[in-house]
Amino acid sequence: LWGPERYAPHGDSLVRLGLVLLGALGYGALGFWDDYRKVVLRKPLGLRAREKLFGQGLIAAVVAWVALERLGLSTWLHLPFGSGGVEAGAWYPPLLLVIMLGTSNGVNLTDGLDGLAAGTSVIVFGTYALIAYAAGTTELAIFSAAVAGACAGFLRLNYHPARVFMGDTGSLALGGGLGVLAVLTKTELVLPLVGGLFVIETLSVVIQVVAFQSTGRRVFRMSPLHHHFELAGWTELQVVHRFWLAAAALAALGLAGMMWGGA
Repeated sequence: LWGPERYAPHGDSLVRLGLVLLGALGYGALGFWDDYRKVVLRKPLGLRAREKLFGQGLIAAVVAWVALERLGLSTWLHLPFGSGGVEAGAWYPPLLLVIMLGTSNGVNLTDGLDGLAAGTSVIVFGTYALIAYAAGTTELAIFSAAVAGACAGFLRLNYHPARVFMGDTGSLALGGGLGVLAVLTKTELVLPLVGGLFVIETLSVVIQVVAFQSTGRRVFRMSPLHHHFELAGWTELQVVHRFWLAAAALAALGLAGMMWGGA
């Protein structure tokens, strides 16, 4: 698919698998505790923002240390649609933190309509199964394919009208695993394309908050973006199906960027 020298695997396969499981299960555990406090202990706010941020940061720090020290992961960032790149150097650990926080909260924000986050995750993790396989990280390809399959099965219960919801447990686990996948396959700059729908949903919230605080006006009818289209007159199923198409197009664009870059 693309030049193997650009996305060659780093270190031991069991360590890589352990790291991606740490990202998924660790973030999932944070989400579970948040859900438990809301549902069982009946504390509507769940975990405090600083508590959740501390937990996410701690897990990301462990991932960064193992990836850099144990696996010898490169801090070079490959540019999609080109053969060049950027050396992150000492900025790489903070970047890893941003990636993991961004992916986990991006999936969480997308999980606002029946089947939206689960269906998008099928597309994104299915794409990463191809990426990981082409990069020679078979264990990560199997993990990605398994997650995509699990999300596809979950859609039977989560599709409109949903009978089961993933909650923070599922959304944070998916986001945490996705962030580590991007790091271990050295696709940090491709991730915003492959997971572009998660990025757009997150940016819509950021733009809304910044615009309202600075001007007193809202850019969107409501954020995240899927609610804007609901209020614009789209049905829930129309939003979900069209967002899935957008997610697939962005994932294909990400793959094209890697193929072009590896030419």
